Amino acid sequence: MRIKLKNSAPIGMAGLWESWRSAEGRAIYTCLVITTATNELMSDIHDRMPVILKPEDEKVWLDPSIKDTHFLQQYLKPYDPKQMEAFEVSADINSPNNN
Repeated sequence: MRIKLKNSAPIGMAGLWESWRSAEGRAIYTCLVITTATNELMSDIHDRMPVILKPEDEKVWLDPSIKDTHFLQQYLKPYDPKQMEAFEVSADINSPNNN
């Protein structure tokens, strides 16, 4: 499936990252994409979807001075399905043999 915004703008997703040291002292970098319940468009495709941020909310999400997790939870909701579209693509898209 190809899922995109109807206006073709890039999709910003909420995520977290962390850097930590392994027992051997090596720096390990990890990250994740935060998911939420689906909207009406996504519900037939999967039972979860990434948290998609509105462009005006991206700066807030990325602001390291904001530590209030209750405040940030307002962004962890399904995106407006009227602003999105999804369509099937060929299974060939997943093959490394295709350019």
